[in-house]
Amino acid sequence: MAVPAPTRSKLTLKGSDKIVSEFFEYSINSILFQRAIYPPEDFKVVKKYGLNMLVTADEDVRKYIKRIMSQLNKWICDSKVSKLVVAVTSKDTGEVVERWQFDVELFNQGLLSPSAAGKSEISQQTEPKLAEEKSEKEIHAEIQAIIRQITASVTFLPILEGRCTFNVLVYADGDAEVPEAEWCDSDPKDVKNAEQVKLRSFTTGAHRVDTMVSYQLGDAAY
Repeated sequence: MAVPAPTRSKLTLKGSDKIVSEFFEYSINSILFQRAIYPPEDFKVVKKYGLNMLVTADEDVRKYIKRIMSQLNKWICDSKVSKLVVAVTSKDTGEVVERWQFDVELFNQGLLSPSAAGKSEISQQTEPKLAEEKSEKEIHAEIQAIIRQITASVTFLPILEGRCTFNVLVYADGDAEVPEAEWCDSDPKDVKNAEQVKLRSFTTGAHRVDTMVSYQLGDAAY
């Protein structure tokens, strides 16, 4: 008698949304640590993706990121996000010296159905099938590779001289509901005369996330 092979645990669209959201949150923390936006003693080690990840322990920064992620999670679940940007700005000059960009693509556009109002909405009748079945282990391995690249970025990115701060930008659809008390329109925070390095990407079967960093060379940043 044959023993059936184990099957992969199926990832739902909601599960994919959660993975993308968590990746953004850990990526923001990794960038803040690796680029020394805050001192190393302001971070603590947690285990994620099979890696020792560093996340902020500063209460004000932690609340700020949580507030961002609370709204971002809603937009991701509504398929309203196409891009997330972490812009690093010099406090002394106000110039954007580094820009981390995460492009989000929803693979299976068939998950969307036209509503009576002519807009697109996610069908709630059945659990949508993903374009490609991938195990969580496979997805985490791809995310691991990106986090390792963010960690290794200190080997090619210029040292950030002086005091720096950061802003998070979200590119959302025009019909996305925006809490105006907390969010406002922004310029794209582009880096002038930028060098660009494309990092790895990961896919969940429902989403693809591409990563890129733009930066200024040497003294050009100041």
